[in-house]
Amino acid sequence: MLLPAKAEVARQLRRYRAWERLMLAAPTDRNVRATFEDAGYTLCVLMGKRCAREAADAAERYLRTSLGTYLREQSQHVVPAGGPRLAATRRSPAGT
Repeated sequence: MLLPAKAEVARQLRRYRAWERLMLAAPTDRNVRATFEDAGYTLCVLMGKRCAREAADAAERYLRTSLGTYLREQSQHVVPAGGPRLAATRRSPAGT
């Protein structure tokens, strides 16, 4: 399992939290919302999560624990091969 540098995770988590505060202060500002969502997506990619909140939680755990502890925690949350699966969705090329 490849993990990002802790310095990069810390930087992206700070960015995500800063834009989260701005988005909560101005929820109708489309530029703020778009940048907040972009920050969340980046954190998702870094932490290997599908949800920005999960990614932020994972980043916080990663930053406060040792590498070994973090890997042990992650291995306890792995879904077995026969576990639940997400339903596949299909979109048409026109987006309809």
